[in-house]
Amino acid sequence: MAGSGPFSSYEQPRPRGRHRAADADDPDGSASVPPATPADRPAPAAPGWDGPAEPGWDVTAARPAVDPATAYEAGPRPDRAADAADGDWAATGQLPVTPADPTHRDVPPDPVRSGPEAPFGGPVPADEHKPRAGRNLPAAIGVGVGLGAIVLASLYVQRAAFLLVVAAGVVLGTWETVRAFGRAAEPAKRTRPPLVPLLAGAVAMQGLAWFGGLEALTIGLVFTLVAVFIWRLADGPPGYRRDVAAGALIAAYVPFLAGFAVLLARPEDGAARVVAALAMVVCSDTGGYAVGVLLGRHKMAPRISPGKSWEGFAGSVLTCAIAGAILVYFVFHQPLWAGAVFGVAVSLVSVLGDLTESMIKRDLGIKDMGNLLPGHGGVMDRLDSILFAVPVAFALLSVLAPAG
Repeated sequence: MAGSGPFSSYEQPRPRGRHRAADADDPDGSASVPPATPADRPAPAAPGWDGPAEPGWDVTAARPAVDPATAYEAGPRPDRAADAADGDWAATGQLPVTPADPTHRDVPPDPVRSGPEAPFGGPVPADEHKPRAGRNLPAAIGVGVGLGAIVLASLYVQRAAFLLVVAAGVVLGTWETVRAFGRAAEPAKRTRPPLVPLLAGAVAMQGLAWFGGLEALTIGLVFTLVAVFIWRLADGPPGYRRDVAAGALIAAYVPFLAGFAVLLARPEDGAARVVAALAMVVCSDTGGYAVGVLLGRHKMAPRISPGKSWEGFAGSVLTCAIAGAILVYFVFHQPLWAGAVFGVAVSLVSVLGDLTESMIKRDLGIKDMGNLLPGHGGVMDRLDSILFAVPVAFALLSVLAPAG
């Protein structure tokens, strides 16, 4: 209430108790001597200090005169809800907090923060935790539809042309990955995998898979690894183990796994097999995206892919189970349970493929593998799920729906 604070000129009630002396106004008071006032106390002398004594305890005497009408604005305190009911600052005796105070609650939070969700284990911008809904959806949909049209045209117009489409995608993905390994954020993590043998081996593996099957594809991988080891000898000993290890990873990760897409297309019904595998990847991505945006609350792997949630993962699996059961039943004439198993398995490995590529990017300290595909990033940002899905689809369809 105004006029009752420590700065008020009204007479304050006298304290009662055993430390107050009796007087005429209050004969019930104690006869004890009141304690010494702060001004009467001697200044404590510090050991070994010959300078002036420390200031006394009476800090009110040193307080400068302040005119509340000019120095402060009367009215409720916006930063303290409890003081709002008391009126101005004189009611509570607390001076307003200046905006420069770092503890002031109205100061906006620091846009850079750290914590368990930091992808590299350190500070990251707050917008790094945005969901995938922040990407350019019109561009992503347009690019996705265009790539799908190219794949379908190559499968149903001339199946041999699908080999060229896969080879082109593998060459771009291999080049993109080699380039990404060489531009890691930390210089100590940068490697120089031999590009020439990797590109040659990538094309050779697709051709061997088309004409020779799984055994020829495996032989192509072995020869690619040998070529990487030999080619790197020309650059000398420094960094040899890191470079050939990175080259072996790229050879097995990109062209070898992509070769299973070619294996899927080899039988007479190869076009349907490829479409079934790709349809499960699309359903997994679409179902997880929709459910994650609408219901996503619990982070699945915040240090690897902050945008993924367990709710989105459940949406991916459920969508693929339903779509797989319908597709396998009507296209390959197999039981519904077989299609559900196919859909769930492809969905699981699709998500793992996405997380694997995200882990590589986090380790390298980069956001995208490239920028060739608007709305998606690089070619590898589109192939990440497919590379893990096609080997599993090839194995499951070979068992659940053998080629005639």
